[in-house]
Amino acid sequence: MTVVLITGASSGIGAGIARLAAERGYDLAITARRLDRLEALRRECEVFGVRVLTIQADLMQKEQVQLIAQTVLNSFGGVDVLINNAGFGRVDWLENLDEGVSIAGQIQVNLVAPIQLTRQVLPTMIARRKGHIINIASIASFIAPPTYSVYAASKFGLHGFTEALRREVAGYGIYVSGVYPGGVATEFAAKAGIERKSRVTTPSWMRLSAEQVAKATLELLDHPRREVVLPGYMSLLIWLNRFAPALVDWIVDRGFVQRERGDLRKGYPQT
Repeated sequence: MTVVLITGASSGIGAGIARLAAERGYDLAITARRLDRLEALRRECEVFGVRVLTIQADLMQKEQVQLIAQTVLNSFGGVDVLINNAGFGRVDWLENLDEGVSIAGQIQVNLVAPIQLTRQVLPTMIARRKGHIINIASIASFIAPPTYSVYAASKFGLHGFTEALRREVAGYGIYVSGVYPGGVATEFAAKAGIERKSRVTTPSWMRLSAEQVAKATLELLDHPRREVVLPGYMSLLIWLNRFAPALVDWIVDRGFVQRERGDLRKGYPQT
């Protein structure tokens, strides 16, 4: 029986992945801070005849990350699929972010916790010579917008971790994949504290549903890939950001930064 461990499973993408995985007949270990939501999700998933282990944990606490891994290993003997989905954002100008939750907390949950949890479950995957690690990152792993400085730093880091780990463990028959969605209709915006003077935001027609991301994630188990960018046209924006950064800087400065800050700057200094 395949065992799937999903972090951040109480809502959004994580909950969507859990439901689809249960439909496929996978046993689940689901973890998040909100136990009531985990228990409700457990009842939904158990309808499909699968075993569901709920673990209340806060990924900001290193010892609780270790507790997740140990609890799952004790209950199931190992993890076949680890989906590092939990993450959050604090969106504001860097000088306004506090050093606690907004900076250290984002780095811990979005980057350090996935590294710690992966390290805990990896030995059993290596021993079995099989496994799949999927990291749910963001389009901000490639394109860093203003007011997302720390969030983007954590997601750029997660992308680098995913790439390096893939190369480390491929010889053991272990797959490592990254999922990089653009805007998703979840609770992210409300929790991130996004307030725009300019009202610049991702249009609703461009936003993915949590179910779309969940489906793309589970498809990786049938057809492993290094990375999935969602929606596909975002690959063009990644290309533009990589090969025409001056143009992107100019567009972002005039279309967002000056309007949001209320500056009358003439643009970025040339170096």
